[in-house]
Formats: sequence, C-alpha cells, structure tokens
Amino acid sequence: QVQLVESGGGLVQAGGSLRLSCAASGRTFTIYTMGWFRQAPGKEREFVAAINSNGDSTYYAGSVRGRFSISRDNAKNTMYLQMNSLKPEDTAVYYCAARTGGGSSYQESQYRYWGQGTQVTVSS
Repeated sequence: QVQLVESGGGLVQAGGSLRLSCAASGRTFTIYTMGWFRQAPGKEREFVAAINSNGDSTYYAGSVRGRFSISRDNAKNTMYLQMNSLKPEDTAVYYCAARTGGGSSYQESQYRYWGQGTQVTVSS
C-alpha cells in the first residue's frame, strides 16, 4: 500500500503558473505508474497526466498538453505537475494517483491509490 499527499495548490491569475507535488510513502515508489486527475465543480473527474515508473514515458490530456509537465523524483518519492499558462477552466481539485500492472494510464479505474486532493483556482 502507498499513501499519497498532494500540495502546492492555490489561487492564481489566468496566465500564471503553479507546481503541484505528490509525496508518496509506504511501498516502494518506483513500482508505480503515477497520474494526476482533476475534478471541477459539477463535473466528473478527468485524466490530466501520467508518468511511468522510471519516468521515461509521459502521457497528457489534450487540454493540457504543451502547458503542463509531469515529472517524478524517485529518490524523493515525489511526483510533480508543473502547470503553466493556466486558464480559468483549469480550476478544479487535483488528485494524484498510483497504479501498477497493465491497462491504460488514462483510465481512472486503473488507479488503486489516491490522495485527498488539492484545490487549484484560476481567476480571470
């Protein structure tokens, strides 16, 4: 089992940047593919980005590609999401998640472990 704690959320103006962190504890961090999801008010949770266990493959939703960057530091058991050129429609609670095994990194159902989420609010 792994425990996940997100941090770094906050209020930012449109066009600004934030960096989210996800700290992991418990089982060996390096075995997990890690992902970021988000849920806006009144909407379903959606995939944002994912990174494989050794960090050499990344995946992005079309809405954030080119603006967001996912990375991980396995020595620190931490994953990051650098968010640039933020838009009001990026406003959501952002969750980090962990998975092992096969299947799609884009699918919420493939992730077993979840953090509590961190709020990101982008003002216009």
